[in-house]
Amino acid sequence: MSEHPATVIPAHTLTDIAEVNATGLTPVVFIHGLWLLPSSWDRWADVFRAAGYAPITPGWPDDPETVAEANAHPEVFADKTVGQVADHYAEVIGKLDKQPAVVGHSFGGLLAQIVAGRGLSAATVAIDAAPFRGVLPLPISALRSAAPVLTNPANRHKAVPLTYDQFRYAFANAVSEEEAHELYETYCVPAPGAPLFQAATANLNPWTEVKVDTENPYRGPMMIISGEKDHTVPRSISDATYKQQLKNPGITEFAEIPGRGHALTIDSGWLEVAQTSLAFVERHTER
Repeated sequence: MSEHPATVIPAHTLTDIAEVNATGLTPVVFIHGLWLLPSSWDRWADVFRAAGYAPITPGWPDDPETVAEANAHPEVFADKTVGQVADHYAEVIGKLDKQPAVVGHSFGGLLAQIVAGRGLSAATVAIDAAPFRGVLPLPISALRSAAPVLTNPANRHKAVPLTYDQFRYAFANAVSEEEAHELYETYCVPAPGAPLFQAATANLNPWTEVKVDTENPYRGPMMIISGEKDHTVPRSISDATYKQQLKNPGITEFAEIPGRGHALTIDSGWLEVAQTSLAFVERHTER
């Protein structure tokens, strides 16, 4: 049983759930990671909708509607933990009439694997996913990307914004300076510090919330996607995640997207990643 009180699902998400259920189509739940909002998936939702799915982009608990609102009220992000957010998405999925496919990026990729490990996903795509307990590599670039949060223990209970230079290194290292600025202004919002501290200590804490049931036979098919030039979740982390997921009796696939950094879901090459994800979902679900 969860230790977390049930979160309040916002009215607009309940409306989205009702609309998805009314279609009778297979839902696809998109889960964003730190420093982004659900709107980062808008173009992906259009692609999956055109392919005959019913996309839904629920936020983390208390997510603001817009980037401007998020930057004006960063405090709403504070103190969100991995377990709390995973339970929130499990609650949303529980209100869907059909078992969904789940697509997540970064910490959203970790959350996608957590809900899949609970047997809640028909097919899962985890893109540049944050590591969980048992994933051991700690590359220097990953530590540098997390440094804006982890260098100050007080950040565990705060919402932490990224400067442009920090965003450029952690997300937008594989795009032009002009595009990096555009991505920063369009998408970047403050993020809770707690999940990064939880991930950083997951292998030291037997009771961590940052754990995935990789062996559940009801996990369903899963694809791990890695951006070749990702600083935040380098290939070594994605490889270690894939090896953990290979313990599952279900289908487990791996794909690397050449020349791409952590912003691969939102930058100018997003469509390639979306189509790779869609092709996997199409192979393993009904519409």
